[in-house]
Amino acid sequence: MFVYEVKGIRVRYADTDQMGYVYYGNYARYYEIGRVEALRSLDFHYKVMEDEGVMMPVYESHFRYLKPGRYDDELNIQVTIKDMPGIRIFFQYEIRNQQNVLLNTGDTTLVFQRRDNGKLCLAPDKLLNKLKPYFDIKE
Repeated sequence: MFVYEVKGIRVRYADTDQMGYVYYGNYARYYEIGRVEALRSLDFHYKVMEDEGVMMPVYESHFRYLKPGRYDDELNIQVTIKDMPGIRIFFQYEIRNQQNVLLNTGDTTLVFQRRDNGKLCLAPDKLLNKLKPYFDIKE
């Protein structure tokens, strides 16, 4: 299982609604920040993968709003990949504030898609090789 935490994402005024709470739609952006940085921590970069012809569109997402994030909070986003990817990759998220209060949980499923023809494909070998050390995989 791979787990990574992105720390110190500051809630900007523009991220909030009239009540000063993080607008619910912004959690999708926080999830994206979390998964991009989690993969970057493995030295795996979305841009390079896309330049090599594979995209990773979101297939499905779920959110549970437990407590509001507020203007000027510092958010920590924990990202978990519990299973090795195939055609799909499943990310789980926990977002906490600076007092470690759990604000939001959720998940996203992304698929691997060839850029040239739009067909689904297996996860790139480069990504699989970066993730293998976190899973009990026998070759």
